[in-house]
Amino acid sequence: MKRFLISTLAVLSIGCAAAKNEITGVEPPMWWSGMQSKQLQLVVSGPAIRDASVSIDYPGVTIDSIVRPDSPNYQFVYLTLSQEVEPGEMVINFVNGKKKFKHKYQLLKRDMPAADYQGFSSEDALYLMMPDRFADGDESNNSNSTLRYDVAVDRSKPNSRHGGDLAGIRSRLDYLKQLGVTAIWLTPVLENDMPGGSYHGYATTDYYRVDPRFGTNEEYRELIAECHKLGIKVVMDMIFNHCGIAHPWLEDAPMKDWFNSPIDVASLNNQKVDATGGKFSLPDGYKDTNFRLNTNYDPYVSDYDIDRTVNGWFVLGMPDLNQKNPHLMTYLIQNSIWWVEYAKINGIRMDTYPYADMQAMARWNVAVRNEYPNFNIVGESWLEDPAGIAFMQKGNKLNPIDTELPVVMDFPLMLSAQKTFNDETLPWAEGLNNLYNHLALDMVYPNPKNVLTFYDNHDTDRFLAVEPTDLSRWKQAQAFLLTARGIPQIYYGTEILMSGKKDKSDGYVRLDMPGGWATDSIDAFTAEGRTPLQNEAFNYLSRLLNWRQGNKAISDGSTKHFLPMNRLYVYERKAENRRVVVILNGTDGELADVDMSSYAEIFRPGDKFRDVMTGEELTIGEKMTFAPRATLILE
Repeated sequence: MKRFLISTLAVLSIGCAAAKNEITGVEPPMWWSGMQSKQLQLVVSGPAIRDASVSIDYPGVTIDSIVRPDSPNYQFVYLTLSQEVEPGEMVINFVNGKKKFKHKYQLLKRDMPAADYQGFSSEDALYLMMPDRFADGDESNNSNSTLRYDVAVDRSKPNSRHGGDLAGIRSRLDYLKQLGVTAIWLTPVLENDMPGGSYHGYATTDYYRVDPRFGTNEEYRELIAECHKLGIKVVMDMIFNHCGIAHPWLEDAPMKDWFNSPIDVASLNNQKVDATGGKFSLPDGYKDTNFRLNTNYDPYVSDYDIDRTVNGWFVLGMPDLNQKNPHLMTYLIQNSIWWVEYAKINGIRMDTYPYADMQAMARWNVAVRNEYPNFNIVGESWLEDPAGIAFMQKGNKLNPIDTELPVVMDFPLMLSAQKTFNDETLPWAEGLNNLYNHLALDMVYPNPKNVLTFYDNHDTDRFLAVEPTDLSRWKQAQAFLLTARGIPQIYYGTEILMSGKKDKSDGYVRLDMPGGWATDSIDAFTAEGRTPLQNEAFNYLSRLLNWRQGNKAISDGSTKHFLPMNRLYVYERKAENRRVVVILNGTDGELADVDMSSYAEIFRPGDKFRDVMTGEELTIGEKMTFAPRATLILE
């Protein structure tokens, strides 16, 4: 997540609710019997609720402890649920002075065993999309009167809301199935009730509510159920490093150390806040991060620098949460588990991972995986070298803190891919050696199979700066991404050659998917609506993605590669009885005449292969000629 613009922070008058109801909220809103963890934290909010006494008379439920925080309007009730506790409605009794009142709380029956919650893996190919920019399937939710900042839809502005929603995604699931992706990662769908609209979703204002402009909690759950029927998994994007500045916590934090570097909210009133560099008066207490993530593993780092990295605010519009507060961290852990159990998601992508407290996040990883042993989690660690990325992965012996994070993101590949595949001035040897050298550094990863590989996402320039006229380089790039080790991720629109740079604003790499709106004149979701070149790209990627499904040589196989020479980069993937050989010619205008004896370890003259992309048979000869920028995927 990168910086964004908040137009105005005008009088964030959230305050306490009127005392019509003695309880204004209980989070989580409900829970389940039979969970692995027997502790349940209830965050109770309401006017002067802190000092109320609490009692519960429900078989199998006992009050473990009561925490009365700094704010008079919160109380943390810690419960122990026995293994034998039955689903049902338990009544929580409160006595506050002379007032007595009750809250009915639901314990539900679990829908399925914990082992059945299957996470994403290297067998999958993820498709990243922004709900606001993919398709608008329900125009009636473009505005919602329950929000304090109901920012209007305006598709003419790249950084405004455009109206895409969960219904739009659901209406295009057949398209995704045809393309061949096996998992979708949606940028955050939770409420972002922010002055600037926050269409991207990275400024949460309610951790238990889907933003009503995307849909409802139930619609989110229904979307996931429909995905599962089609064999498509769903990854939920979460953010624990920060929330949105319009979150009610900013006006009334439960505890004084709920935030890092807490600010004077009143000093923000009536200010224009431009986090991309505009001039304004910073509020008292504000401290931003230095964005230097190498402080996490620097053995010589100063206390000042690591503190600034982890405890500074990401931007002024995103207050930095203090994960070292055990009650806040319990709240966040339970929130993750709640969404897994409620919505049946298959994974979590955690935003801005190294900006949060490493030990607290390790506790979160353990708690979620203890509850769901086959679940999976990927953390965004935007570091530019493999050693730094590997430092954040579970099991790294060089890290004194085991992060317990299963999957890390291959930002080094992303950073070099555009030059490797798109720079026509790059000598062939340098381009191919970029690929070879990248995989040669896999020795730093505890588990290189659990690395998320990608060329672009919502925070970066598009892989294509402009739409190409020839696809030979583009096809080579996609072939490498989908046949090399790791868990590949494709950014929406890649299949129709969507291009753009973010030099003007992030919105230019987050364009609307053509055909996602009823008023669109072009519908790229159909072959008829795509150009011939777009159809060539779509068909190539679809064939490759569908072939990849269930292919153990690609998802779990060993890798053997050869130093780039003779203008070629050659590598083999092999598992069980399945074997794939990939041959890439790194030159554009020259044939590659190659003596094949160098590759005798993986094939010999007379061996027969099938070209995966053309279906044609190929016989290996002693000498072979490869066309310029040829890409062969052979079985």
